[in-house]
Amino acid sequence: MKNSTKAVALFYDGDSAPTLTAKGMGDQAEEIIRLAEEAGVPLCDNGALVELLAQLELGDSIPEQVYIAVAHILAFAYELQFSSTTQPYN
Repeated sequence: MKNSTKAVALFYDGDSAPTLTAKGMGDQAEEIIRLAEEAGVPLCDNGALVELLAQLELGDSIPEQVYIAVAHILAFAYELQFSSTTQPYN
């Protein structure tokens, strides 16, 4: 992820389609990645998806053609978040 030249960020509230909240290239992309890492936001390196989402305007909902791909990423992110906050039963 560190060598990314493009990055996007999505917001999902669970009620409507995820929306594009940030996008950038070069230094801007690195800043998006850095801020996400500092905030503990899971990252996904998917160049083809980033290319498609980077064409959107900020605030746009993701297109239906990427719903399944984004749903898999969100499910993985939620699983990471859940597994890191739960303790094993003793």
